[in-house]
Amino acid sequence: MRFIFKTDYNQDIRLAKHGGHVFWYSLLGLFLVAAPWILGEYMLAQMTFILIYSIAGLGLMLLAGFTGQFSIGHAAFLGVGAYTQAVLTGMGWPFPVAIAVAAGLSAAVGVVVGLPALRVKGIYLGIATLSFGFIVEEVFARWESVTGGNAGKSVGSPDLFGWKADTGDSFYFLCLAITVLCTLGVINLLRSSTGRAFVAIRDSEISAQSMGINLSYYKTLSFAISAALAGVGGALYAHQIRFLSPDQFNIIQSIDLLLMVVIGGLGFVHGAFLGAIFLIGLPQAISAVKDYLPDAIGQAPGLKSVIYGAVLIAFVMFEPMGLYGRWLKIRAYLQLFPFYRKGMFKRQKSFQKSDRLK
Repeated sequence: MRFIFKTDYNQDIRLAKHGGHVFWYSLLGLFLVAAPWILGEYMLAQMTFILIYSIAGLGLMLLAGFTGQFSIGHAAFLGVGAYTQAVLTGMGWPFPVAIAVAAGLSAAVGVVVGLPALRVKGIYLGIATLSFGFIVEEVFARWESVTGGNAGKSVGSPDLFGWKADTGDSFYFLCLAITVLCTLGVINLLRSSTGRAFVAIRDSEISAQSMGINLSYYKTLSFAISAALAGVGGALYAHQIRFLSPDQFNIIQSIDLLLMVVIGGLGFVHGAFLGAIFLIGLPQAISAVKDYLPDAIGQAPGLKSVIYGAVLIAFVMFEPMGLYGRWLKIRAYLQLFPFYRKGMFKRQKSFQKSDRLK
C-alpha cells in the first residue's frame, strides 16, 4: 500500500500525485499517440467517437456529477454545437473560430435553460430539460433555411487556417488534442473555488448557501460550462459523421449521454471516459454475439435498448458508483489485502436537520 507524505503545498495542486500516476498516464498517452499505427481504420474511427463522447460526457459529468443538477436534454446542446459548426464552416470560417463560436452559442443556450431551472430541482428539473430538448429538436427540423430540416445538412472537413484534417488520422489527432485540453480544463476547474462551490451545491444546497455561495450564479455557470463542452463535442461530432439530421439529437441521444456518465461513474472525471468506452463498445459487443444467439433473441427489434436498460438497472442496484467505483474497490482490495472489509465502501449520506424537515 502506498503512503503519500505531503511536505509542500505544491503537492496538493500537482496533477500526478505519485510516480505510479506518471507511469500509467504516460503509457496511456503513448498508446493514444501511437493508435493510428496500431489500430485499423474502423477501430480508429471508434476511438475518435470515444474522444468526442468523452468531451460531451465531461460536460454532463460537471453538471450532474459535480453540481447535482439533473438533465435529460443534453443532446440539445450537442446539436446546437453541431449545427453551428456546420453552418459556420460552410460559410468558410476557420475551424478554431467556428468551434469557439459553437461553444459560446451552446453556453448561451445553457444559460437560457439554466435560469428557469433555478426554481426547480430533481425530477422536475429533468422534465424541464427534457421539454427543452424536444423544443430544440423541433427547431432543427423546422428551420430549413439554416439546418436543412429533415433533409439534413452535409459538413466538410475541418480547415485550420489552410491545413485540412481530411483523413482519419489527422482528425483523430485533432480530437485527441481538444480532448486533452478540455480534460485539463475541467480538472483545474474542479480544483478551483468554483469547482468547490459546485461540489458544495451537490452535497447540500442549504449548507452551501449558509456558507455564502450564490446558488443561482453557480448553477447557471454550471449549465453554461456543461453546455459549452457539449457544444465542442457536437462540433467535432459534425465533422466526424459529415451529415446532420434532427433525429440524431433526440431523446435517445440524451438518454445515452446520461447512461454514459451513470455507468462510467457519477462524480468522477474518469467516469466520463469509461462511460464513453462503454457507450461505443457495447453496440460492437452486441453485434459480435447476437449471431450466436437464437433468432428469436438475436434478431429481435429493440435488443440494444433492452440490454442498455438491463445494464443500467444492474449498475444502479449493485454498483451505483459505476465502472470507476468498481475499479476503486478492486484497487483498495489489492492494496489492503488481507485487511479489506466488505462494507467499507457503503454509501452513507448524512442530512442536516433542515434538510429532513423539507
